[in-house]
Amino acid sequence: MARKTGKKPTKLFVLDTNVLLHDPTCLYRFQEHDIYLPMATLEELDHNKKGMSEVARNARQVTRFLDEIVSGTELDIHQGAPLARHSHNAATGRLFLQTHPISSDVTAVLPFSKVDNQILGVVAYLARQHPERQVVLVSKDINMRIKARALDIAAEDYFNDKVLEDTDLLYSGVLELPEDFWDKHAKGMESWQRDGRSYYRVTGPLSASLLVNQFVWQESPNPFQARVIEVAGNTATLVTVRDYTHHKNNVWGITARNREQNFALNALMDPDIDFVSLLGQAGTGKTLLTLAAGLTQILEAKTYSEIIMTRVTVPVGEDIGFLPGTEEEKMTPWMGALEDNLDVLNKTDEEAGEWGRAATQDLIRSRIKVKSLNFMRGRTFINKFLIIDEAQNLTSKQMKTLITRAGPGTKVVCLGNIAQIDTPYLTEGSSGITYVVDRFKGWAHGGHVTLARGERSRLADYAAGIL
Repeated sequence: MARKTGKKPTKLFVLDTNVLLHDPTCLYRFQEHDIYLPMATLEELDHNKKGMSEVARNARQVTRFLDEIVSGTELDIHQGAPLARHSHNAATGRLFLQTHPISSDVTAVLPFSKVDNQILGVVAYLARQHPERQVVLVSKDINMRIKARALDIAAEDYFNDKVLEDTDLLYSGVLELPEDFWDKHAKGMESWQRDGRSYYRVTGPLSASLLVNQFVWQESPNPFQARVIEVAGNTATLVTVRDYTHHKNNVWGITARNREQNFALNALMDPDIDFVSLLGQAGTGKTLLTLAAGLTQILEAKTYSEIIMTRVTVPVGEDIGFLPGTEEEKMTPWMGALEDNLDVLNKTDEEAGEWGRAATQDLIRSRIKVKSLNFMRGRTFINKFLIIDEAQNLTSKQMKTLITRAGPGTKVVCLGNIAQIDTPYLTEGSSGITYVVDRFKGWAHGGHVTLARGERSRLADYAAGIL
């Protein structure tokens, strides 16, 4: 079973079931290395294939992949099935299946009736059989990896779905310009005015590292806030942002309370930006700003026809099925955040009086639709303002399904807080929102802002910091 490519022997990866259920394409993600599937893994796949959940779908997909790989080979199964043909040469290793019973010393320490322990026994056996090559267990189960370490078995997490190793490196959409920015970039600078905005074309060392739709700022003596609209080589064009902190520019009665909120409103109110992602901890104003911007553009500017709001129904749990009522009524318990924010937005209309406010509330209600994620496949939204709330609980695949629902004239807004992930097997690095923020950065019609300061209350702020 030992193969050499170049100088170094390739590794042999033993896959735990949860890796296959998490990412069915993982079979093709190990490059030149070999993969080994214990019989216990195949058994667990069989147990998980029934139903309509994401896990069951993934189990069936893995089984189809395995069938393609194994049935397509004329070679003896002991020699492994080549993966290259099915992966367009992305994986050049082989797939081995357990073909005979394996007994191991692991049984002396762990009860062998448990599936996890059988897989550990297989890894220990393979490591003994092939001392010349590295045998590694790949599992998303932390307890399994701890057990492996205790038995001196090499184990690691499945990293292929991680967009970033360290979420501190995640693009924030906002950049503070250094103090000497204008000294280094003013040579040959062009500036002009259009539609009440100032434009600057600057050339210098920092320009090449800027991204389109990134927000830049500088504090006193001359406060400056702008958005990058074009980058070509080491020349960048900046346009000053609209000041939403001023009451004359209020959005549905809401004004920005800090710099990041101002940037967020600039992205949300720009009809040329089709995709906006807002990250931030609880109380930074993500939902409030988004709803205010959506309602203004629907009821005043008439840019969109209605707001569609969806979120993952992780209560922390599963289905919306057993509550009585329509889809809209079933989603109501999950939409507390929407209700709270609408209360705030209704109070902004001071002069209207009670009747006026009630009428406004009914009008707003008629323009906001709450949809469950479960029924999104195959839909197309035209001229809608689509809000995906709690997007940190989505996988990258679910995120793709949702964002590709956007038809002509639709704006998609993703809101999330990567410190509050409720979905098992998703981490800050592999969450769907991390994935889209990283992939969309620098796109001419995409904007992202990480909101830093909580604006709920001094109590909520202090609690977020110390608890």
